Amino acid sequence: MLESMLTPGTMVRASYKTGDYIGEVVELSPTGKVAVKIAAVVKHPTQGDLHNPMDPDVAFFHQRRALAYQEIALMPPNTVRPHHGTVPDYRESLRQALVQEREQLKRTVRWAERCLEELDRLEGEYA
Repeated sequence: MLESMLTPGTMVRASYKTGDYIGEVVELSPTGKVAVKIAAVVKHPTQGDLHNPMDPDVAFFHQRRALAYQEIALMPPNTVRPHHGTVPDYRESLRQALVQEREQLKRTVRWAERCLEELDRLEGEYA
């Protein structure tokens, strides 16, 4: 049923790898994927090795770029939903997605530092 709603020209929100985007359906691919032309970035892709999350010491630390403005990507249909509402400017949405990703990473650093503090306290109690 969702496929019938995903006709060319429909604005959608879709996930591609680890990023989320707003775009326009260009076509339904014969492979079953949905070709989406990117209009805005909702969530910037995650950096690093997805098979070893949160590990900075992997052999290859992946750098993932956001999909470019008007780039067409084949999205898995289960990640594509109609988008209702305004579509932000691509450059501004990319900037905002970077800010949000940085803030989340800063929170993760603060969480890790707090965990280390608590483990230090516990170590003192265990001794």
